[in-house]
Amino acid sequence: MNLVPHHISSVILFLFLALPSALNAQQTPSQLKLRTVVLDPGHGGKDAGCVSRDGKTYEKTLTLSVAKLLGQKISSAYPDVKVVYTRSTDQYITLNDRAEIANRNHADLFISIHIDAFTNTSANGFSAHVFGRSSGKDSDLFQRNLDLCRRENSVILLEEDYSTEYSGFDPNDPESFIFFNLMQNAFYEQSILFAAEVEGELSRGPIAHSRGIWQNPFYVLWRTTMPAVLVELGFMSNPSDLSVLKSASGKEQIATRLFNAFRKFKTKYDGSVDLSSAQAVPEQKSAAAAGPSVQQKKDAEYGIQILVLSKRLKKGDKALKGYSPEIFPAGKVYKYVVGISSSEKEMMDTYRAVKRRFPDSFPVVIEGGKVSALK
Repeated sequence: MNLVPHHISSVILFLFLALPSALNAQQTPSQLKLRTVVLDPGHGGKDAGCVSRDGKTYEKTLTLSVAKLLGQKISSAYPDVKVVYTRSTDQYITLNDRAEIANRNHADLFISIHIDAFTNTSANGFSAHVFGRSSGKDSDLFQRNLDLCRRENSVILLEEDYSTEYSGFDPNDPESFIFFNLMQNAFYEQSILFAAEVEGELSRGPIAHSRGIWQNPFYVLWRTTMPAVLVELGFMSNPSDLSVLKSASGKEQIATRLFNAFRKFKTKYDGSVDLSSAQAVPEQKSAAAAGPSVQQKKDAEYGIQILVLSKRLKKGDKALKGYSPEIFPAGKVYKYVVGISSSEKEMMDTYRAVKRRFPDSFPVVIEGGKVSALK
């Protein structure tokens, strides 16, 4: 009897086959350079995305305009960077195809551009999303983000045979989100770093209200094998946001902010081996084959990273669920670590309990004040 549902076993097969080849296709740390960026204007064709209340403005039109402006700025400043669009016209592209375009071009960064909407016209501001399981189930924000995920993923239902194409994933079925937890995103930290740059830049306006950086199970982020961020630029349902998004100057300013975030991220990406943790995996295995290094983690401590946020939470914040973590600054984000111990075994014993409260948590090693995933 098969105890693993079909859509979950399919995901396991995808991870087994696709992830190693994706890592091998990436550059080695000594060659690390951002050479290809894929820009993904959300929606298109028969999928209009969000629509303004007067029915005259479509998300698909605005996202394409901003993506093209951003691409032009990148190409002008970096002629050696290949800019690829998942769509350059008003055409319908499946979520699978969007991810496949990025994977096929061996992209070093994937930027998906969207615009939000809500029943309440007061909701406003931008947000940045990286792949992960949503947290904060007891909060209204969790339900809000789950609704957002369902809407962005629901484009799948426009396809004739989506149940086969997407391995049984149903965007309207909460149980379908379980399979996202099987994916260990090898590019999580790079995605967080770019999301932090995006938040810092967009906070300068013209839509300056930040709704934060979120982990969310967007299908298009899950299937991409590179750093990937989905940006919601504002709210179609908010008159002020919509006015900015419709104006030529507003789109130009937003594209400039996104370009500045790209420029800052590229500078760090090109010059830092620390950003290539995923690419370094094959090299580490090779070193292990040559024999263990006794000195490698001599003075290391071990812990469990439960959160990565762009802000420092106060002690006792509900998001910490009763834990009092050590907080480690890492660029423009903060890493929250609990269960710190000099013993790896002791930390792993603690991890079992932490994992139940924070399903996305993972073991880390702490050396010289720097936190990195335990290999």
